[in-house]
Amino acid sequence: MRAVIQRVSQASVTVDGETTGEIKNGLLVLLGVEQNDEEKDLQHVLKKTIGLRIFDDAEGKMNLAMKDVGGKLLVVSQFTLLGDTRKGNRPGFGNAAPPDQANQMYEEFIRRARELGVDVQTGKFRADMKVSLVNDGPVTILIDSRN
Repeated sequence: MRAVIQRVSQASVTVDGETTGEIKNGLLVLLGVEQNDEEKDLQHVLKKTIGLRIFDDAEGKMNLAMKDVGGKLLVVSQFTLLGDTRKGNRPGFGNAAPPDQANQMYEEFIRRARELGVDVQTGKFRADMKVSLVNDGPVTILIDSRN
């Protein structure tokens, strides 16, 4: 499982002109599910995402987690994170999980984050989404459960 985490001052997702998710201060999570992802992969990425200390403390040092600053999550499914560009210029997506498996893991990630008390907004699985964001910093972190 891969996630691109962006610290944002605002972010939103629209599908067919309708906003499906919108946050102010928090994290935009672009989430890609691989074929062989298991429970441990989901746990790892969720724990790291929630616990990332990438928000500024009183001294301006990145030392606080999302919950420390009242941040929210905007979670967007993005299978293209699994694109393999080792051969040629057209990415291959053979490692991406099939849609049913990917949707199940995506929904489980969201459910568990909510169980932890996180305010979670979402995109729409398998939709053509338009994502808008203001990356604060900019701060962007890659989490890969295989590394």
